[in-house]
Amino acid sequence: MIKYKSFVLDNGLQVLVHEDHSSEMAVVNLLYKVGSRNEVSGKTGLAHYFEHLMFSGTEHIPEFDSAIERVGGECNAFTNTDITNFYITLPAINLDTALWLEADRMRFLNLKEKPINTQKQVVIEEFKQRYLNQPYGDAMHHVRQLAFTKHPYRWPTIGEKIEDIERFEREELLAFYEENYTPNNAILCIAGKVNFEDVKARVHYWFDDIPKGKQSQKTIVAEPIQNTIRRKQVFSTIPTEALYKVYKMPGRLENNYLTCDLISDILGFGRSALLEKTLIKNSSLFANCQSYVLGNIDPGLMVITGKMEKGVAAEDAEAELDEVLENFKKEPIPQRDLQKIKNQAQAMQTYESVSLLGRAMKLAYYAYLGDTQLMNKEFERKIAITVEEIQQATNTYLNQDLASVIYYKCSPND
Repeated sequence: MIKYKSFVLDNGLQVLVHEDHSSEMAVVNLLYKVGSRNEVSGKTGLAHYFEHLMFSGTEHIPEFDSAIERVGGECNAFTNTDITNFYITLPAINLDTALWLEADRMRFLNLKEKPINTQKQVVIEEFKQRYLNQPYGDAMHHVRQLAFTKHPYRWPTIGEKIEDIERFEREELLAFYEENYTPNNAILCIAGKVNFEDVKARVHYWFDDIPKGKQSQKTIVAEPIQNTIRRKQVFSTIPTEALYKVYKMPGRLENNYLTCDLISDILGFGRSALLEKTLIKNSSLFANCQSYVLGNIDPGLMVITGKMEKGVAAEDAEAELDEVLENFKKEPIPQRDLQKIKNQAQAMQTYESVSLLGRAMKLAYYAYLGDTQLMNKEFERKIAITVEEIQQATNTYLNQDLASVIYYKCSPND
């Protein structure tokens, strides 16, 4: 259990404090409640692009990274479908520096043409290198576009296409900043060798004067119910074919999310996972195969993906995968095997809690979900899931007639 205390500023900034005096370090983690799900078609990739812009400096701090490095710290950030998260690790004695920097870029970010154009080119180059110029790099682009027809999850965080990023103008960026990078749209978690009352005074000092933002109540487009299987072939210059088969699953706070997460662990977590034993060790079709869930706040996807052995068609590999999944639906997992998977999950939970940064991130994320206590309760719920609940959820969600399938195939001329 991760212990913490919390308070909220008058401007809406939610603050969590986790004391850990076992080292001389501190973490400042600032989560903004905005991700690619808050974008609209034709203007995708904005949340991720703006994450880059947040490192462009402010009116008072020309170089954000340099200011952190001078006090022995390091910083980074990430954007996903639901949130944008910034974090700084530094000696606790220099906590004020991190708070000053985060407060300053929340209010005085440099959004002049030069950093806008510089970061735009950086993001476009990232798009090309990671998604267009890498084998299988655009696979999840195709998966999302096939599985989702309306919801913003149909494009990846980087954006649907480069043209969307190229079109962003300064006025749009300013509007996005003023709407989303506000104290009442943020959760600040401070962890490490700190004192709650001292942190409270420091946060008040640095953040009190930042005004509350005006947030619009935009409705996220709901995804229509899928009524039939969807298939698509994608041809590319790749060494071997690949298969991506996905199934709709509940959102992060919905019933059966944890059961689907556990099913994914059973299928693809570790060397003794079902897909490893049946499709890798005892088959000549798959070179590798894995299963995972996307973990979105809205209903998302359970993904099963694998690369084929050379010369094997993705369609043939799918037939073998389907046979394994149908047997899994019919035959309950032995209690001993289920307990082994739960023990592995418990070991992973313990490992993730060792890191001070990991704890700070978790606290902020569960606060975003609306219940920090859920962090401590959720794992207990997961390990209490029964064989019968797994069987029922498997038959409900691993419905072959409602899957979306990408056959990632070698170009005919290769």
